[in-house]
Amino acid sequence: MTGGDRSALARGIPARGSARALVGIGQVLEELRQEFPDVSPSKIRFLEAEGLIAPERASSGYRRFAVADIERLRFILTAQRDEYLPLRVIKERLDALSGDGGAGAAASAAALTRSELLEATGADEALLAELEDYGLVRHARAYGTEALTVVRCAVAVREYGIQPRHLRAVKAAADREISLVEQVVAPLARQRGSREPALRAARDVAGHIARLHATLVEDGLTDAGLASGPPAAGTPHNVPSEPAGLRSASGR
Repeated sequence: MTGGDRSALARGIPARGSARALVGIGQVLEELRQEFPDVSPSKIRFLEAEGLIAPERASSGYRRFAVADIERLRFILTAQRDEYLPLRVIKERLDALSGDGGAGAAASAAALTRSELLEATGADEALLAELEDYGLVRHARAYGTEALTVVRCAVAVREYGIQPRHLRAVKAAADREISLVEQVVAPLARQRGSREPALRAARDVAGHIARLHATLVEDGLTDAGLASGPPAAGTPHNVPSEPAGLRSASGR
């Protein structure tokens, strides 16, 4: 889903009756290839065979695509590229967005089984269990997009020697920020009537805190000479990098 998620996943799917002339598969590929260079006729035919798209057929038998079909394709390709989701889950999301699956589909649209979560993220069972032990992922029968993001990040930083136990500090900082937001919006949450003012305030405060957090981290990395851009004056060049992994202050 973080990047143009940050992408088509956040947009609604147009109704099949969207006004525009139907186009052939060549025009569909031309429209999508700038964003998805690997898309091909065989890929589109496969997605049709799996029931994710249903283009119309001309009397000649050629596929004809409406705007809605192209947007569905963009949605599917984005979910595969950015979130590595199984086709079953992508189809449930599409059904939920279009209303075909009802409330049940909407509730399960983002749900992954444990094995699907592992497959989608490239994690192993030991890593997921450790993330659950440290409270970064809630143990559940079905996992949502939050768990997907956390596990994918954990897999990525593990390449640098960062283990789930090192991420406890990130979780603790997040918990403190959540507590701060809750304190700020508590008076609004206690008011009778709509909860929308409290929800809106919580989103606003959380957004400012997240930006502040990111700015402070970037500023700290800049001071340490680790941010992008030209090195500060006096910074030595071609210094050998440390091996991947975390070291203690003693160097052990």
